Amino acid sequence: MGRLEGKRTIVTGAGSGLGLESAVRFAAEGARVVVVDIDEDRVRDAVAGVGERASGHVCDVTDEAAVGALVDSAVEEMGGVDCYFNNAGIAHGMTPLAELTLETWERVMAVNTTAIFLAAKAIAPVMSDQPDGGVLLVTSSISGRRPRPGLTAYTTSKGAAITLTSALAVELAPKIRVNGIAPLAAATPMFAEFGFAAEGESPEETERRVGEAVPLGRLTEPSDVASAAVFLASDEAAYITGETLNVDGGRHL
Repeated sequence: MGRLEGKRTIVTGAGSGLGLESAVRFAAEGARVVVVDIDEDRVRDAVAGVGERASGHVCDVTDEAAVGALVDSAVEEMGGVDCYFNNAGIAHGMTPLAELTLETWERVMAVNTTAIFLAAKAIAPVMSDQPDGGVLLVTSSISGRRPRPGLTAYTTSKGAAITLTSALAVELAPKIRVNGIAPLAAATPMFAEFGFAAEGESPEETERRVGEAVPLGRLTEPSDVASAAVFLASDEAAYITGETLNVDGGRHL
């Protein structure tokens, strides 16, 4: 029997990267998975990749009505939701503060922080009415704890996500556990969006150089985050709430 056998789950940002790997792992551990992404083609491909335990839903996680419709659809389809994994996120390239636009700031905050608030409002009543409650998971970032220049909007949004995880854990206890995962930059398509590359450097060279600065000597892999998510969503973590787990190879040190 899998560690998530019989669990009904939603994973946002599941069209690629960390979310897709987590959706695959959830299904492999026995969960039903609603794969969510803003891109319809990615949703279709992800559902095919996850397999028969998956269904798909296109959703803009910053749209309150759309998030409400997502939750309603998942409840109708599965009879409830045991885990909602807020994984959708966006980055921005390294930008000096003077050049950072309000538009970029607001969009990054909307996807990386406000979406968590909207999801909690929509799913908390559902989970509170379930005999066994439920679990909210949040993908934040080690950047929210260890800022670096040029990523002001991203770092702030992830720091806020960490604080929001703690606030929700206190407010939604005892029926709902709320935990986060704070990875280092991961070897996913989003990595290139940060603009870490030196002039003339290939993507592989950039990943290797950045990874060498980490105590464990590499970037985060999607499987690292998926493993943490499976644990936190499972009954093995039944007495853990309000925690944001660093999955960063020691980069926070």
